[in-house]
Amino acid sequence: MVKVWEKPESLTDKVMHYCPGCTHGIIHKITAEVMDELGIRDKTIGVAPVGCSVLAYNYFNCDMQQAAHGRAPAVATGIKRVNPDNAVFTYQGDGDLASIGAAEIVHAAARGEKITTVFVNNAIYGMTGGQMAPTSLEKQVTTTSPYGRDLDHAGHPIKVSEMLSTLPGAVYIERVSVHDVPHILKAKKAIKKAFEYQLEGKGFTLVEVLSTCPTNWGIDPVESLDWLKDNMLPYYPLGNFRSPEKEGK
Repeated sequence: MVKVWEKPESLTDKVMHYCPGCTHGIIHKITAEVMDELGIRDKTIGVAPVGCSVLAYNYFNCDMQQAAHGRAPAVATGIKRVNPDNAVFTYQGDGDLASIGAAEIVHAAARGEKITTVFVNNAIYGMTGGQMAPTSLEKQVTTTSPYGRDLDHAGHPIKVSEMLSTLPGAVYIERVSVHDVPHILKAKKAIKKAFEYQLEGKGFTLVEVLSTCPTNWGIDPVESLDWLKDNMLPYYPLGNFRSPEKEGK
């Protein structure tokens, strides 16, 4: 018998709590595979956020710390400065990172903290019932924008990767997606690069991963993959916004 799939050692056997069709599980898996491939599980410290991935500390088989809402970059900063030889990452959703934690991530990037952030953007508040998030799209229907997001009233969705890539302390910023297998493979490659640059001591790295939320989008899991592709990709284009190669570092 040929083994075609093996669970990463950097994931525990705990059954995940995520909704059917949510792609957090995929993003956890590829992040864990990166830790395995780089051989850094024993030296990695992750920081879990508040939000759908609040229980990430149950799933990653490495040292984990829980942070208050939006404070994961600040907690990771302290951990990394005390333990400079460790690989430190935050795992955050768009509600945690782009709303109450916006100042935290901006200043961590501006300071060039040598941490990695895996930023999961599903354009909605998932855990608390599907309210409009800073990343919700124009005309997107949520529980707090039942007639669709009105730009005149709620402003424009925040493009986090574009914003952070203007800061000199950010050395690697890339946006990826996990709506199909080829893009999942590219997402894993980007997360691996982010960890590698951190281990080389280059500075702040962030990978934004476009993700799904079938439950709060009100569509089934398969439709949600198409919704992401048809609606999120045009506003949140994939690509590399900043890298050491581009900056000559």
